[in-house]
Amino acid sequence: MTSIVIPAHNEEAVLGRCLSTLLADADEDEFDVVVVPNACTDNTAAVARQHGVRVIDTPHGGKAHALRLGDDACRDFPRVYLDADIELSTRSVRELVAALDRPGILACAPVPRWDLAGASWIAKRVHRVHDRLIAPSRVLSGVGVYVLSKDGHARAFPLPDIISDDGWVHRSFTPLERTVVPSAESVVRPARTVRAHLRRRVRLRQGNRQLAAMGRPAPEGQLRLSALGSLITRRSVSPVDAACYLTVLVLDRILTRAKGNADVQWSADASTR
Repeated sequence: MTSIVIPAHNEEAVLGRCLSTLLADADEDEFDVVVVPNACTDNTAAVARQHGVRVIDTPHGGKAHALRLGDDACRDFPRVYLDADIELSTRSVRELVAALDRPGILACAPVPRWDLAGASWIAKRVHRVHDRLIAPSRVLSGVGVYVLSKDGHARAFPLPDIISDDGWVHRSFTPLERTVVPSAESVVRPARTVRAHLRRRVRLRQGNRQLAAMGRPAPEGQLRLSALGSLITRRSVSPVDAACYLTVLVLDRILTRAKGNADVQWSADASTR
């Protein structure tokens, strides 16, 4: 049996799609799904129960807290940690689980497929550039799902109270211990507007600073402008795409400096999509 933990804060609008995709072809008793609605003010818990999964409702907010609650209730390994607004098929889960049988692999993640329907003209260009820049080093971060073996779980859990859970997990393993599974895919719907994208980016930078302060700096280092130049040279992105990306990047850094290291409560409500 594969255990699957889904933290959910006011995810009524998207959780049904997530669970329907996940369970569409699952055999009986193949998955043990635990949804953890935390500090919800909508019908997230009711949607989860309609799909016949286990529900652990808590009045306390925070993604790390919800992940710990769900993890404590899990019955078996491997364990899948899935965001409620991500689509992951039954077949993809099986491919991810199978990848953990490879020697030395403790953690894995799928390849993300970006659904940009409804995104603004600028947001689409920014996402296109960002995806190409981070694709070589992304692995467990930014795809909405990661999977851990029993030994991998012992390395990353219990999660501390952190902003970026996937960043923490990614940095818990060496490049030889984590892998992307090309035959598995997660459908990710990034921010539809520049404003929403900037909110996410500010939070991401705060999360990265927090991890670095905890002794877990990014092993891949920071992206350099030369990487963007290489994309333009190879015609992977257009000069217009690059200009949009750089403009938003400047705004991103200005806002991050203005906000400093202030604490930010975890939120995945629809207004940030």
